[in-house]
Amino acid sequence: MSAQSTLPPPTAAPDTRDRTRSRLLRRLAESPEAGVVIACVVVFAAIAANASTYASVGNLQVMGRDLAQVGILAIGESLVILTGGIDLSVGALAGLAGILAAWFNVNAGLPAPVAILFTLAVCAVVGIWHGTMVTKLNVPPFVITLVTFTTAQGLALAVTGGTPINGIDPVFSNLSSFYIQQVPVPAIFFFGVALIAWFVMERTYVGRQIYAVGGNKEAARLAGIPVARRVVSTYVASALLAGVVGILVIGRMNVADPSVGGSGWELVAIAAAVVGGMSLFGGEGRIIGVAAGAILLEFIANGLLALHVSPYYQQVVQGVVLGVAILLDRVRASYFGRSRR
Repeated sequence: MSAQSTLPPPTAAPDTRDRTRSRLLRRLAESPEAGVVIACVVVFAAIAANASTYASVGNLQVMGRDLAQVGILAIGESLVILTGGIDLSVGALAGLAGILAAWFNVNAGLPAPVAILFTLAVCAVVGIWHGTMVTKLNVPPFVITLVTFTTAQGLALAVTGGTPINGIDPVFSNLSSFYIQQVPVPAIFFFGVALIAWFVMERTYVGRQIYAVGGNKEAARLAGIPVARRVVSTYVASALLAGVVGILVIGRMNVADPSVGGSGWELVAIAAAVVGGMSLFGGEGRIIGVAAGAILLEFIANGLLALHVSPYYQQVVQGVVLGVAILLDRVRASYFGRSRR
């Protein structure tokens, strides 16, 4: 064998690098979660470079509290979306939950822990109602949750007479104002909920069954999966997490305001889920992506304020981000041949 024949082709190294780069780009394109995490880093760095207070400890703590509100709702919403459904009631239900917790505590004279348990029980019943209507009577999720959205807003005003409830127990404010090593307790709630949801969806049979139901309900039924129970469980989880958010909100405000539930939280929750890679057709998406999507939206919303952009443009930006996320989802599904119906 000659010395010349033992030499590698001069283009071998570049070809190897090109293939490696191509595989890396393909993996990033196939994984929306990775793209959202990268977007979080880029957005945070870009805004921090142009707003001196953005990365301060105080502002990070504010973002942590806001993130708990958006992120917990988004995680509950994403569970419903995974089954091919939608829950438009989470924002109004969160507002009603705050009103009920304050009413049980102040008007009914119940201790704060008991008031919280009663409130979460009511939310669970609402979730069971949603799931039962969807699975037993085949009511479209959009319709039944829209009914609850309207009803919850009306009940919040009816219970309070349109007047905020004051004098709530300090336990509520403690849940929202305490810190653990300078980290707000609500932010810890968010990461705890995200961790539990990730474990259930990624490491348990129940989670895999929920994915199967969202992918193909008929195939899941034929495989022996209790489809109705899995769907109902996601609506119950969504309603319970909405209740948790409502309780955290009244603690942060130290008052239960009936107007809070109509501020469009459900749209932000849906946006965070879709930005994080959830398919609105069900069966695809991961909790880590939803958490990253909620973080990204919070970075953008808070960053607009730090950059002194008019708050009226925040919804415009959220709409643009949601539209881009849906567009990228369809392009990715088309490019990689995974049709999402």
